[in-house]
Amino acid sequence: MKFSRPLKVQVIGFWTSMPFIVLAYNAILYPGRFLTDWRVWAVSWPLIYAIGIVSWYAHIQYDHAIRRQFPTLKETRKRILYKSLTNPFVMTPSVLLIFWVYDHWHILGYQMHVRDLKWGYLIGLSINLLFDTLWEVLFLLEKYRESLQEKTLLEKMSMEHEFENLKGQINPHFLFNCFNTLSSLIEEDRTEAERFLDELSKVYRYLLRNNDSGVSTVETELRFIQSYFQLLRTRYGEGLQLNMDIDRRYYPYHLPSLSLQLLVENAVKHNIVSRQQPLVMDIFTTAGNRLVVNNNLQRKTLAVTSTRIGLRNIEAKYRLLKEEGFQIVEGEKNFMVVLPLIWNNN
Repeated sequence: MKFSRPLKVQVIGFWTSMPFIVLAYNAILYPGRFLTDWRVWAVSWPLIYAIGIVSWYAHIQYDHAIRRQFPTLKETRKRILYKSLTNPFVMTPSVLLIFWVYDHWHILGYQMHVRDLKWGYLIGLSINLLFDTLWEVLFLLEKYRESLQEKTLLEKMSMEHEFENLKGQINPHFLFNCFNTLSSLIEEDRTEAERFLDELSKVYRYLLRNNDSGVSTVETELRFIQSYFQLLRTRYGEGLQLNMDIDRRYYPYHLPSLSLQLLVENAVKHNIVSRQQPLVMDIFTTAGNRLVVNNNLQRKTLAVTSTRIGLRNIEAKYRLLKEEGFQIVEGEKNFMVVLPLIWNNN
């Protein structure tokens, strides 16, 4: 037979409640002298304590056996039903044992009365209900906490899986576009192509190193977008302009990785970029923990098929992070995306 070790709260509950229980039973056994007769303190107190320890330990074993049999939150009703059997099978025999022992051996002259059994039973029942309720509430709280932890873990695993899927959509897309740029440069200027390839290797290495977590700090994203912008300037020259006005207090804040790169790439893809018609990108922060990416609209004559993969990717990441505030605002002369910045206490 496997014996369960009592929980700390059960041990504390026993030793704090037993003095009051022993006092109450001695008041029933020896009314009028339970406080003044030294023999009651010397004989009766230790004896009731000994019986109480045996009864309490049996109660604990039964309680833990029921928990092992019905361990889930869904089985709470069954667990409570079976625990209610503690009263007839543990508590009642314990009460009867106390009065039988005292009457059988006439301890300190005691003789049993029906009234004593009634009061002894009521005291035992009250103590039993109190501690059974307390133990069950603590058990339910522990199970509920475990359930929340499991739910949080599953959500985290699901989020990480979704982030990996989203990263898998973007990284090849980013590399594909860079190779297209490199291919064009090779035909136009091999020296510039070599410089571009060198910058590309730095940028892509940086991307791989900082995109693992799914989110990056504002400071990290800004450093990356400046490196990425240098690649674009290699090809577009003065046709592409970038203005940044970022409040430094937002540097520790987070946003989904590659958000700025995706928005810049999206703007370049769908707009005319030339010295005569420069595409101007503005990245700035506003009150309310917001980062805004804005560009002037000058649509290409031949419309480029839009999959909106970049915008959908950013929106999906914010949805996974359970952050609201992502906005896309398209006017007649400009296209603006608002990114909520996330404060991470860790």
